Amino acid sequence: MLSISKEPMSDSRLYPIARITKAAGLKGEVRLRPLSRYFEEYIQEKPLFLGVSEEYSRETRIVEKVGLGKRIRFLFDGIESRAEAESLIGQTLFARVTERDNIVLVSEELIGSTVITDIGDYIGELSEILWLPANDVYVIKQGAKDILIPVIPEIVKTVEPEEGIIVIHPMDGLME
Repeated sequence: MLSISKEPMSDSRLYPIARITKAAGLKGEVRLRPLSRYFEEYIQEKPLFLGVSEEYSRETRIVEKVGLGKRIRFLFDGIESRAEAESLIGQTLFARVTERDNIVLVSEELIGSTVITDIGDYIGELSEILWLPANDVYVIKQGAKDILIPVIPEIVKTVEPEEGIIVIHPMDGLME
């Protein structure tokens, strides 16, 4: 049963971290498609919610993780059959995070945000976020060219998803 999650927490909210793609096995396991490079960290450390949206989700927990690599299957609390697992396909797994969590900086919600400097100069529009081994990178569309900005605290100063604005401090040579 889906219930509305309306737990007020001062500076926290639910962020999508994975989508259920298919049922696997007979005991109710599912396969997930991660939506963030922080997926593994968040499923272990954060409160989890499962549902069709932030508003229509219920708190859950992962009770079992089976397999290796990309073949991992997850079993959620209260899901005990393949039929129940199939009813979850297409739903999203959310984690409760604060505005200071790393996931806020790389959320899909930021795509289309306006990127400006800390002195107010327009840079462009965020078109993509790359997950690279060293750090995440913003791809900013500036006319016909793309500018790559590393997502590190020294450069990314403020992220405001509700307003669609990202404020950066461009270091020397960064914009060239």
